[in-house]
Amino acid sequence: MATIGSDVLEAARLLMNGELVAIPTETVYGLAANALNEEAITQVFVTKNRPFFDPLIVHISSFQDIENYAQEVDRSLEKLMEEIWPGPLTVLLPKRSILSDIISNGLPRVAFRMPNHALTQELLSMLPFPLVAPSANPFKYISPTSAAHVNQQLGDKIPYILDGGNCMVGMESTIVGVENGEIQVYRKGGFSIENLEDIVGKKIKLHHSTSNPAAPGMLDVHYSPSTKLIIGNIPNLIKKYGDQRPAILSFSEDYSHENHIDSCMVLSPSQSLDEAAKNFFGTLRMIDDQGFSLILSEFVPEEGLGRAINDRLRRAGTVEY
Repeated sequence: MATIGSDVLEAARLLMNGELVAIPTETVYGLAANALNEEAITQVFVTKNRPFFDPLIVHISSFQDIENYAQEVDRSLEKLMEEIWPGPLTVLLPKRSILSDIISNGLPRVAFRMPNHALTQELLSMLPFPLVAPSANPFKYISPTSAAHVNQQLGDKIPYILDGGNCMVGMESTIVGVENGEIQVYRKGGFSIENLEDIVGKKIKLHHSTSNPAAPGMLDVHYSPSTKLIIGNIPNLIKKYGDQRPAILSFSEDYSHENHIDSCMVLSPSQSLDEAAKNFFGTLRMIDDQGFSLILSEFVPEEGLGRAINDRLRRAGTVEY
């Protein structure tokens, strides 16, 4: 298994030698590689079993990096970057040729992010290159929010996991870009659309999912547990599937008193969407490890980070109305 530690110098040494290292961010753990090294970038795809048509995010340490790796920045995106970075926001910008087309699936724009985690900021600041860092998990599986999650899934394939504790946001970054002069959200994530609209002072459009993604995390099926997941009205689902003794993943209500229910995990008893987002991937992973044949879940309120949670649920399971 991988070595787990907080030695930033060791992580930097491995990355400069073309190795892969798992790194912590405020959103989820990333599988990092030198963004200027095509061989290392290729190994990210191979290690994750990720298709090459799914673009990667380039992680940077400063606004100066944008000048080095992007051709230009739309003023509206610049305002968001100034307000949110470092933080859970990724922006699509026209890339310079120094960045390989492998990163962007040959598209003219590449995704950039400045993560808000002290260890990873320190790491990025000492490297002479940015990092690509998709979530540190096998492709389509639940994103990792702790070093232990990474080790469980990829520990036999990478040498080092930089341990920064549990992720504080627990949901991947929100991805935005500009099309036809308008800001669009390509992936709902750890910074709410409402807060984005407050900053720019106008409504923001949603870009629909696609099988030919323009940005990371847009595939229709993603973030999935190995156990079958059904989303709907939990009491109705229990009536229908209770004889299969399913596990329950609920927003705020405890269903463990119901017949046939041996396990019920609650994301936020206080109905906090921020708490639910932070707990979502870790709790889903915990249920998935318990050996149930079926997981029943429900949508959370479609507001704030609830939009990102519901987006992940739709991609991870089957909806029954």
